[in-house]
Amino acid sequence: MDTAGDDPRQRLYAACHAYLDFAAIHPERYRVMFGGVWNPVVTNGGAKSIAIADTSAFPGAGVLRILADILADCVAAGCSTSTDPFADAVALWLGLHGFAHQRAVTHTFPWPADLVRRFVSPLSRMAPIRPRTFPNSMVTQVS
Repeated sequence: MDTAGDDPRQRLYAACHAYLDFAAIHPERYRVMFGGVWNPVVTNGGAKSIAIADTSAFPGAGVLRILADILADCVAAGCSTSTDPFADAVALWLGLHGFAHQRAVTHTFPWPADLVRRFVSPLSRMAPIRPRTFPNSMVTQVS
């Protein structure tokens, strides 16, 4: 993210690419990170509403916090219309996680070069930005 500069949109794309690069470069570690079972405590015999604080034990908690913080910066800069950066960060993480998984198990699929832009922009509720290349990124980006 340091190479993305001060633009929060660029930092968000950089964080997304870093997430996908980690999953591609370290598939075994990535699987271990998300292979465990996370079960929040259920009280009173019913479903429990999960608060942000309850997610601290979740394997992706650090990623969610980074995405939510950058998304909040995007809102503050006026480039995202998100009204709930944490909820939109969860949606964005699900998009990243799903893509990372599918890319790992579907090697021959012709993934569009601009796919990351296609799901990051709407899930983060911001308009796409101009193309940018991230050094050493394994993921192609056309934004």
